[in-house]
Amino acid sequence: MKAIAKGMLDKLKSEKLILDWRLKERAKAAVRVTIQESLDALPAAYADDIWADKVGRTYQWVYERY
Repeated sequence: MKAIAKGMLDKLKSEKLILDWRLKERAKAAVRVTIQESLDALPAAYADDIWADKVGRTYQWVYERY
């Protein structure tokens, strides 16, 4: 889990979190897609509703802090 989170954050910082990314719909969508793709690596034990919750919470965390 830590490796997935670290890899995702590194990718977001280097590629997706551009200047004023919160103001551009395309940039926000790219951040969400990157989060979704990264969390696809989670074990299959996570149900779809739990996975969707994790994506939403992760996106909100990134949005508030970066």
